[in-house]
Amino acid sequence: MLLFALAFLLAILQPSTGQFPRVCANVQSLLSKECCPPWDGDGSPCGELSRRGSCQNILLSQAPLGPQFPFSGVDDREDWPSVFYNRTCRCEGNFMGFNCGECKFGFSGLNCTERQLKTRRNIFQLTASEKNKFLAYLNLAKNTPSQDYVIATGTYAQMNNGSNPMFRDINVYDLFVWMHYYASRDTLLGGSSVWRDIDFAHEAPGFLPWHRVFLLMWERQIQRITGDENFTIPYWDWRDAEDCEVCNDEYMGGRHPTNPNLLSPASIFSSWQVICTWSEEYNSQQALCNATSEGPIRRNPGNHDKSRTPRLPSSAEVEFCLSLTQYESGSMDKMANYSFRNTLEGFADPQTAISNPAQSGLHNALHIYMNGSMSQVQGSANDPIFVLHHAFVDSIFERWLRRHRPMLEVYPAAHAPIGHNRENYMVPFIPLYRNGEFFKPSRELGYDYEYLQEPALQSFQDFLTPYLQQARQIWAWLVGAAVLGGIVTAVLTGLLRACRKKKGGTSSEIQPLLTESEDYNNLTYQSNF
Repeated sequence: MLLFALAFLLAILQPSTGQFPRVCANVQSLLSKECCPPWDGDGSPCGELSRRGSCQNILLSQAPLGPQFPFSGVDDREDWPSVFYNRTCRCEGNFMGFNCGECKFGFSGLNCTERQLKTRRNIFQLTASEKNKFLAYLNLAKNTPSQDYVIATGTYAQMNNGSNPMFRDINVYDLFVWMHYYASRDTLLGGSSVWRDIDFAHEAPGFLPWHRVFLLMWERQIQRITGDENFTIPYWDWRDAEDCEVCNDEYMGGRHPTNPNLLSPASIFSSWQVICTWSEEYNSQQALCNATSEGPIRRNPGNHDKSRTPRLPSSAEVEFCLSLTQYESGSMDKMANYSFRNTLEGFADPQTAISNPAQSGLHNALHIYMNGSMSQVQGSANDPIFVLHHAFVDSIFERWLRRHRPMLEVYPAAHAPIGHNRENYMVPFIPLYRNGEFFKPSRELGYDYEYLQEPALQSFQDFLTPYLQQARQIWAWLVGAAVLGGIVTAVLTGLLRACRKKKGGTSSEIQPLLTESEDYNNLTYQSNF
């Protein structure tokens, strides 16, 4: 019955964000390089008749890039998304989406005017029913085709510059696996040549904002296909953990009884098939991942290279990382020293902040520790632990933002690796998001973390409420006291006047000052603040 209800909701609700909009994955859109679909609400492109947005030329950043990618015009992801489209919807106000049909993160309502704030919680603080619902939602996403988005199975050149579109359908969960792969894949240079030193989602300033957007989009997809608008991603707080606490059949799947590299048959995730993990095969064929199934999830936590990652990260390492005042530094890549981003990502030592390629700390340590699908960058999102892990990494990013309160200018505007400058659009998201747009506190984006929430200060009304309630109970006595006080005051005033009359005239010492003076009406009163 639950699955039937979820299927019904799927039919009436459409996903909101993703990669290539289905309505733009055609010859006409690719040749015209325009992706400005109509909004269903009024039938006009980008909802222009309802003043939601309009079809505009894409404004690309002209800021210089770092030296890490010495090519130009060889990768479809350069100056994203201009190889495919140079005109898209530019939404107004709080509207968002490839056709301006959605609300920005943190807003809801018919006209996107209602602020909302949702809370991401520790997975171990969920009730049994909440935890089971989360697992069911994951499995539903794995088995639900994306209604609005498709993936590219060939490069733009392989599509004959748009005249031969190469796209295919994909389920909601794997859509995000594919996007993570596409952002981090190698550049295909032709023949058997590739360029590996490129990543639009890692090893540079955009690492944290990119994954923040990724999680927000993933969260909204789950809300859409389930109809559960209150859903939020739980996080796994792995600080000081002795082992993989979520690696059991109650949560994310235990170890297979006979094959330690696989998941327990008792876990729903044991039947999942991974995609986009054969990077060397794609490179040799000069092909893109086409989302073909490539076998089960692999995971063997703890049986990894201990010389690279001795243990899971500690609280002390997280605190040291948070103490770093520079978001980015030096070359702004995995060799950066004293960089908060590089230390949290795990390319710098979490005790010294000095780059150390031979070690994997903090974020990277978790990936290495899992010793399986999560340990290979391009396909790491295949393991559902990925979202729990990155939600906690995002919470550490949030703690740094709140502690140091950086201005937007702290995020590098130029000379970062390709795709990572402040005004660059994130690959491969459509609608378009700039890196700098998500370098801000999570509460401005509509979410918070349970363990970071500050006790809300009582409003003035809340402060007065108990006193007003007491006043209602004794109002009659208060009125009586006021009347009695008035009578006593009147009697005393009469007695004082009588005494003055007996004394006769008024002495000069008590004559009123300035009375009937010419300057009386010209006096002003000043307040000193």
